[in-house]
Amino acid sequence: MVTRLCSGTEYELFSPSPLNRFNHIFSFPNYFSFEQDIKLDDLDTNHFVLVHGGGFGAWCWYKTIALLEEGGFKVTAIDLAGSGIHSFDTNGVTSLSQYVKPLTDFLDKLADGEKTILVGHDFGGACISYAMELFPHKVSKAIYVAAAMLTNGQSTLDMFSQKAGSSDLMQQAQIFVYANGNNHPPTAINLDKSLLRDLLFNQSPGKDVALASVSMRPIPFAPVLEKLNLSDFKYGTVRRFYIETSEDNAIPITLQESMINSSPPEKVFRLKGADHSPFFSKPQALHKLLVEILKIPST
Repeated sequence: MVTRLCSGTEYELFSPSPLNRFNHIFSFPNYFSFEQDIKLDDLDTNHFVLVHGGGFGAWCWYKTIALLEEGGFKVTAIDLAGSGIHSFDTNGVTSLSQYVKPLTDFLDKLADGEKTILVGHDFGGACISYAMELFPHKVSKAIYVAAAMLTNGQSTLDMFSQKAGSSDLMQQAQIFVYANGNNHPPTAINLDKSLLRDLLFNQSPGKDVALASVSMRPIPFAPVLEKLNLSDFKYGTVRRFYIETSEDNAIPITLQESMINSSPPEKVFRLKGADHSPFFSKPQALHKLLVEILKIPST
Protein backbone atom coordinates (compact mmCIF):
# COMPACT_ATOMS: atom_id res chain seq x y z
CA MET A 1 0.00 0.00 0.00
CA VAL A 2 1.44 3.34 -1.05
CA THR A 3 0.76 6.27 1.24
CA ARG A 4 1.87 9.84 1.51
CA LEU A 5 3.34 11.10 4.76
CA CYS A 6 2.76 14.76 5.50
CA SER A 7 2.97 16.51 8.87
CA GLY A 8 2.99 13.11 10.52
CA THR A 9 -0.26 12.08 8.87
CA GLU A 10 -0.79 9.34 6.28
CA TYR A 11 -3.00 10.00 3.29
CA GLU A 12 -4.48 7.38 1.04
CA LEU A 13 -5.98 8.06 -2.38
CA PHE A 14 -8.46 5.45 -3.58
CA SER A 15 -10.15 4.79 -6.86
CA PRO A 16 -13.87 5.63 -6.47
CA SER A 17 -14.97 2.32 -7.97
CA PRO A 18 -17.83 1.05 -5.78
CA LEU A 19 -16.90 -2.56 -6.58
CA ASN A 20 -13.36 -2.68 -5.26
CA ARG A 21 -11.76 0.68 -4.49
CA PHE A 22 -9.01 -0.86 -2.43
CA ASN A 23 -7.34 -2.65 -5.34
CA HIS A 24 -6.54 0.70 -6.96
CA ILE A 25 -4.31 2.86 -4.78
CA PHE A 26 -2.16 5.58 -6.30
CA SER A 27 1.07 7.07 -5.04
CA PHE A 28 -0.16 10.37 -3.65
CA PRO A 29 3.04 12.40 -4.21
CA ASN A 30 3.63 10.98 -7.69
CA TYR A 31 0.02 11.44 -8.69
CA PHE A 32 0.13 15.14 -7.90
CA SER A 33 3.72 15.87 -8.89
CA PHE A 34 2.69 17.41 -12.20
CA GLU A 35 0.60 20.04 -10.45
CA GLN A 36 3.34 21.74 -8.50
CA ASP A 37 3.82 24.42 -11.18
CA ILE A 38 0.15 25.35 -11.35
CA LYS A 39 -0.42 28.97 -10.37
CA LEU A 40 -3.52 30.33 -8.68
CA ASP A 41 -4.20 32.51 -11.70
CA ASP A 42 -4.35 29.39 -13.88
CA LEU A 43 -7.23 27.87 -11.87
CA ASP A 44 -10.88 28.51 -12.65
CA THR A 45 -11.31 29.52 -9.00
CA ASN A 46 -9.29 29.89 -5.80
CA HIS A 47 -12.35 30.65 -3.66
CA PHE A 48 -13.21 28.12 -0.95
CA VAL A 49 -16.67 28.31 0.64
CA LEU A 50 -16.70 26.38 3.92
CA VAL A 51 -20.00 24.98 5.21
CA HIS A 52 -20.14 23.67 8.78
CA GLY A 53 -21.92 20.61 10.09
CA GLY A 54 -24.84 20.21 12.46
CA GLY A 55 -24.41 22.16 15.69
CA PHE A 56 -21.24 23.86 14.46
CA GLY A 57 -20.79 27.31 12.93
CA ALA A 58 -18.31 29.16 10.76
CA TRP A 59 -16.12 29.39 13.88
CA CYS A 60 -15.10 25.72 13.58
CA TRP A 61 -13.06 26.48 10.45
CA TYR A 62 -10.79 29.05 12.10
CA LYS A 63 -7.59 27.03 11.56
CA THR A 64 -8.51 26.15 7.98
CA ILE A 65 -9.37 29.77 7.19
CA ALA A 66 -6.03 31.00 8.50
CA LEU A 67 -4.03 28.38 6.59
CA LEU A 68 -5.84 28.96 3.31
CA GLU A 69 -5.61 32.73 3.54
CA GLU A 70 -1.89 32.49 4.29
CA GLY A 71 -1.58 30.57 1.02
CA GLY A 72 -3.27 33.32 -0.95
CA PHE A 73 -6.66 31.66 -1.31
CA LYS A 74 -9.98 33.41 -0.93
CA VAL A 75 -12.12 31.91 1.85
CA THR A 76 -15.72 32.39 2.93
CA ALA A 77 -17.13 30.51 5.93
CA ILE A 78 -20.92 30.46 6.15
CA ASP A 79 -23.11 30.45 9.25
CA LEU A 80 -26.25 28.53 8.30
CA ALA A 81 -29.59 29.63 9.76
CA GLY A 82 -29.69 29.34 13.54
CA SER A 83 -26.00 28.41 13.66
CA GLY A 84 -22.86 30.14 14.86
CA ILE A 85 -23.59 33.84 15.31
CA HIS A 86 -26.64 33.75 13.02
CA SER A 87 -29.35 35.31 15.16
CA PHE A 88 -32.28 33.09 14.13
CA ASP A 89 -33.74 30.69 16.70
CA THR A 90 -32.78 27.14 15.76
CA ASN A 91 -36.21 25.88 16.82
CA GLY A 92 -37.78 28.10 14.17
CA VAL A 93 -35.96 26.48 11.25
CA THR A 94 -38.62 24.38 9.55
CA SER A 95 -37.08 23.40 6.20
CA LEU A 96 -33.78 22.65 4.53
CA SER A 97 -34.18 25.63 2.19
CA GLN A 98 -34.53 27.93 5.20
CA TYR A 99 -31.52 26.38 6.92
CA VAL A 100 -29.32 26.66 3.82
CA LYS A 101 -30.54 30.15 2.84
CA PRO A 102 -27.35 31.96 3.98
CA LEU A 103 -25.39 29.73 1.58
CA THR A 104 -27.80 29.96 -1.35
CA ASP A 105 -28.10 33.73 -0.90
CA PHE A 106 -24.32 33.98 -1.02
CA LEU A 107 -24.06 31.90 -4.20
CA ASP A 108 -26.93 33.79 -5.82
CA LYS A 109 -25.08 37.09 -5.36
CA LEU A 110 -21.84 35.92 -6.96
CA ALA A 111 -20.93 37.64 -10.20
CA ASP A 112 -21.72 35.87 -13.45
CA GLY A 113 -18.99 33.39 -14.25
CA GLU A 114 -17.58 33.35 -10.72
CA LYS A 115 -17.06 29.84 -9.37
CA THR A 116 -16.37 28.39 -5.93
CA ILE A 117 -15.08 25.25 -4.25
CA LEU A 118 -17.78 24.12 -1.81
CA VAL A 119 -16.53 22.26 1.27
CA GLY A 120 -19.15 20.59 3.45
CA HIS A 121 -18.63 18.89 6.81
CA ASP A 122 -21.10 16.51 8.47
CA PHE A 123 -24.68 17.72 7.78
CA GLY A 124 -23.05 20.45 5.69
CA GLY A 125 -22.63 17.77 3.02
CA ALA A 126 -26.39 17.64 2.48
CA CYS A 127 -26.41 21.43 2.45
CA ILE A 128 -23.82 21.78 -0.30
CA SER A 129 -25.63 19.10 -2.33
CA TYR A 130 -28.81 21.16 -2.06
CA ALA A 131 -26.90 24.25 -3.22
CA MET A 132 -25.25 22.36 -6.09
CA GLU A 133 -28.67 21.45 -7.45
CA LEU A 134 -29.62 25.15 -7.49
CA PHE A 135 -26.31 26.64 -8.65
CA PRO A 136 -24.27 23.98 -10.50
CA HIS A 137 -22.72 26.64 -12.73
CA LYS A 138 -21.25 28.40 -9.68
CA VAL A 139 -19.54 25.35 -8.18
CA SER A 140 -16.26 24.15 -9.68
CA LYS A 141 -15.75 21.29 -7.22
CA ALA A 142 -17.49 19.96 -4.11
CA ILE A 143 -15.50 18.43 -1.26
CA TYR A 144 -17.27 16.31 1.35
CA VAL A 145 -15.36 16.09 4.64
CA ALA A 146 -16.76 13.29 6.83
CA ALA A 147 -20.03 14.52 5.40
CA ALA A 148 -23.51 13.39 4.44
CA MET A 149 -23.20 12.70 0.70
CA LEU A 150 -26.74 11.63 -0.09
CA THR A 151 -28.46 10.15 -3.10
CA ASN A 152 -31.59 11.51 -4.75
CA GLY A 153 -34.62 11.05 -2.49
CA GLN A 154 -32.54 10.41 0.63
CA SER A 155 -32.53 12.44 3.85
CA THR A 156 -29.74 12.85 6.36
CA LEU A 157 -31.85 10.91 8.86
CA ASP A 158 -32.10 8.08 6.31
CA MET A 159 -28.31 8.02 6.11
CA PHE A 160 -27.83 7.93 9.88
CA SER A 161 -30.50 5.23 10.18
CA GLN A 162 -28.50 2.76 8.10
CA LYS A 163 -27.60 -0.26 10.17
CA ALA A 164 -24.15 -0.64 8.60
CA GLY A 165 -21.78 1.56 10.52
CA SER A 166 -24.40 3.36 12.59
CA SER A 167 -23.04 5.06 15.68
CA ASP A 168 -24.44 3.95 19.04
CA LEU A 169 -22.58 6.85 20.63
CA MET A 170 -24.39 9.31 18.36
CA GLN A 171 -27.73 7.87 19.48
CA GLN A 172 -26.72 8.16 23.13
CA ALA A 173 -25.62 11.78 22.70
CA GLN A 174 -28.83 13.03 21.09
CA ILE A 175 -31.17 15.11 23.25
CA PHE A 176 -34.38 16.08 21.45
CA VAL A 177 -35.82 19.56 21.98
CA TYR A 178 -39.61 20.02 21.89
CA ALA A 179 -40.04 23.78 21.69
CA ASN A 180 -43.65 23.37 20.51
CA GLY A 181 -44.55 20.94 23.29
CA ASN A 182 -44.16 17.22 23.77
CA ASN A 183 -47.26 16.52 21.68
CA HIS A 184 -45.51 17.90 18.59
CA PRO A 185 -42.46 16.68 16.66
CA PRO A 186 -39.02 17.69 17.92
CA THR A 187 -37.79 21.08 16.77
CA ALA A 188 -34.08 20.54 17.35
CA ILE A 189 -31.42 18.14 18.58
CA ASN A 190 -28.90 18.97 21.27
CA LEU A 191 -25.77 16.91 21.85
CA ASP A 192 -24.90 15.82 25.38
CA LYS A 193 -21.86 17.93 26.31
CA SER A 194 -20.44 15.11 28.43
CA LEU A 195 -20.17 12.96 25.28
CA LEU A 196 -18.88 15.61 22.86
CA ARG A 197 -15.22 14.69 23.20
CA ASP A 198 -15.78 10.97 22.59
CA LEU A 199 -18.26 11.58 19.77
CA LEU A 200 -16.77 14.45 17.77
CA PHE A 201 -13.33 15.31 19.13
CA ASN A 202 -11.64 12.07 20.24
CA GLN A 203 -8.37 13.12 18.53
CA SER A 204 -8.70 16.91 18.93
CA PRO A 205 -6.77 19.29 21.24
CA GLY A 206 -8.44 20.16 24.54
CA LYS A 207 -8.61 23.88 23.73
CA ASP A 208 -10.66 23.16 20.61
CA VAL A 209 -12.98 20.88 22.55
CA ALA A 210 -13.46 23.71 25.06
CA LEU A 211 -14.21 26.15 22.23
CA ALA A 212 -16.79 23.79 20.77
CA SER A 213 -18.44 23.14 24.13
CA VAL A 214 -19.26 26.84 24.55
CA SER A 215 -20.01 27.54 20.88
CA MET A 216 -22.13 24.67 19.58
CA ARG A 217 -25.86 25.22 19.15
CA PRO A 218 -28.79 22.83 18.68
CA ILE A 219 -29.28 21.20 15.28
CA PRO A 220 -32.62 22.04 13.63
CA PHE A 221 -34.61 18.83 13.25
CA ALA A 222 -36.81 19.48 10.19
CA PRO A 223 -33.90 19.84 7.71
CA VAL A 224 -32.47 16.51 8.88
CA LEU A 225 -35.76 14.85 7.89
CA GLU A 226 -35.99 16.44 4.45
CA LYS A 227 -35.24 14.30 1.42
CA LEU A 228 -33.02 15.81 -1.25
CA ASN A 229 -34.11 16.26 -4.85
CA LEU A 230 -30.91 15.82 -6.87
CA SER A 231 -30.73 15.57 -10.65
CA ASP A 232 -28.00 14.28 -12.95
CA PHE A 233 -28.13 17.37 -15.16
CA LYS A 234 -27.60 19.83 -12.28
CA TYR A 235 -26.10 18.29 -9.13
CA GLY A 236 -24.61 15.50 -11.21
CA THR A 237 -22.51 17.87 -13.31
CA VAL A 238 -20.42 19.08 -10.36
CA ARG A 239 -17.12 17.29 -9.68
CA ARG A 240 -17.29 15.65 -6.24
CA PHE A 241 -14.50 14.52 -3.91
CA TYR A 242 -14.71 12.80 -0.53
CA ILE A 243 -12.31 12.99 2.44
CA GLU A 244 -12.76 10.07 4.83
CA THR A 245 -11.83 10.40 8.51
CA SER A 246 -10.42 7.15 9.85
CA GLU A 247 -11.02 7.68 13.60
CA ASP A 248 -14.55 9.06 13.29
CA ASN A 249 -17.02 8.10 16.03
CA ALA A 250 -19.92 10.17 14.68
CA ILE A 251 -19.97 8.98 11.06
CA PRO A 252 -17.91 5.79 11.26
CA ILE A 253 -15.69 4.88 8.32
CA THR A 254 -18.02 2.03 7.31
CA LEU A 255 -20.91 4.48 6.98
CA GLN A 256 -18.75 6.90 5.01
CA GLU A 257 -17.82 4.09 2.63
CA SER A 258 -21.45 3.08 2.28
CA MET A 259 -22.30 6.60 1.08
CA ILE A 260 -19.32 6.61 -1.28
CA ASN A 261 -20.34 3.28 -2.81
CA SER A 262 -23.93 4.47 -3.24
CA SER A 263 -22.86 7.63 -5.07
CA PRO A 264 -19.20 7.38 -6.12
CA PRO A 265 -17.33 10.70 -6.30
CA GLU A 266 -14.45 11.40 -8.66
CA LYS A 267 -11.83 10.56 -6.04
CA VAL A 268 -11.73 9.44 -2.42
CA PHE A 269 -9.06 10.37 0.13
CA ARG A 270 -8.56 8.99 3.62
CA LEU A 271 -7.20 11.25 6.34
CA LYS A 272 -5.35 9.02 8.79
CA GLY A 273 -5.72 9.72 12.50
CA ALA A 274 -8.55 12.22 12.01
CA ASP A 275 -11.65 12.26 14.18
CA HIS A 276 -15.00 13.66 13.02
CA SER A 277 -13.56 17.19 13.24
CA PRO A 278 -10.35 17.17 11.15
CA PHE A 279 -10.28 20.98 11.12
CA PHE A 280 -9.31 20.57 14.79
CA SER A 281 -7.52 17.21 14.91
CA LYS A 282 -5.57 17.39 11.62
CA PRO A 283 -5.74 21.02 10.40
CA GLN A 284 -2.47 21.02 8.46
CA ALA A 285 -3.24 17.72 6.75
CA LEU A 286 -6.79 18.81 5.89
CA HIS A 287 -5.47 22.09 4.50
CA LYS A 288 -2.99 20.32 2.24
CA LEU A 289 -5.67 17.97 0.97
CA LEU A 290 -8.05 20.84 0.16
CA VAL A 291 -5.33 22.57 -1.83
CA GLU A 292 -4.37 19.35 -3.64
CA ILE A 293 -7.99 18.74 -4.62
CA LEU A 294 -8.33 22.33 -5.80
CA LYS A 295 -5.39 21.76 -8.16
CA ILE A 296 -6.73 18.55 -9.75
CA PRO A 297 -7.25 19.49 -13.41
CA SER A 298 -10.20 18.56 -15.55
CA THR A 299 -9.92 15.15 -17.13
